[in-house]
Amino acid sequence: MDLLTAPAAWLTVDLISDLHLQASQTATFSLWQDYMAKTPAQAVLILGDLFEVWVGDDAAAQDPFLQSCAQVLQQTAQRAHVAFMPGNRDFLVGPAFLGPCGVQALGDPCLLELGAQRILLSHGDALCLDDKPYQAFRLQARSEAWQHSFLAKPLAERQAFARSLRDLSESQKHEGMGFADADPDMALFWLAQAQSRHMVHGHTHRPADHRLGQAQRQVLSDWSMDHAPRRAQVLRLQRDGASQRLDLV
Repeated sequence: MDLLTAPAAWLTVDLISDLHLQASQTATFSLWQDYMAKTPAQAVLILGDLFEVWVGDDAAAQDPFLQSCAQVLQQTAQRAHVAFMPGNRDFLVGPAFLGPCGVQALGDPCLLELGAQRILLSHGDALCLDDKPYQAFRLQARSEAWQHSFLAKPLAERQAFARSLRDLSESQKHEGMGFADADPDMALFWLAQAQSRHMVHGHTHRPADHRLGQAQRQVLSDWSMDHAPRRAQVLRLQRDGASQRLDLV
């Protein structure tokens, strides 16, 4: 488990996830660009699915939209700490992209120590145990052998594969098949392993605060400004223990 210890200068830490940035979603990108330029936080932690799809770092060199995203990250990283945790859509984002952007890579899960607080961070997909087909794919796709084989394929072939997965996801949405929710027993197990009583994750697109006995599980909002209902939230953590959800809409 990764450990991220906030230096004393970090008084405010912003958590965001599930923006699913893509060239066709111009309003969502514009809001994210504006937020990144103006946030007063000393650190912005992105908990996965910043991008709708990622087929390899080499794709960014040929994609003006991804280059625009890189520029936003670079500019923000010059004045604040920016970190990225892989999601289920962009788990192939690697050091060739993050390094030049000045963005720290985070493992999943990651324990954030902010003052006296111990906050367990995750994208959340690994907790959704009821989605058995996805969990089988996740186990395969996160292996070094699968990723090496996939990234060795021509870019066009990787892009076609990504489109097929997106089409499948869209068809499942139209059939009313949403994301499975996080398994509470697994969440409590993770919290116990981390000696924490506070978990924050994304993935499910169901922003809410949940009680788990003496612990709490906070789910981040997805961002969608191009389609109704519009939604974009930031979970802002303070070093003194306070927190608030900021509704950017």
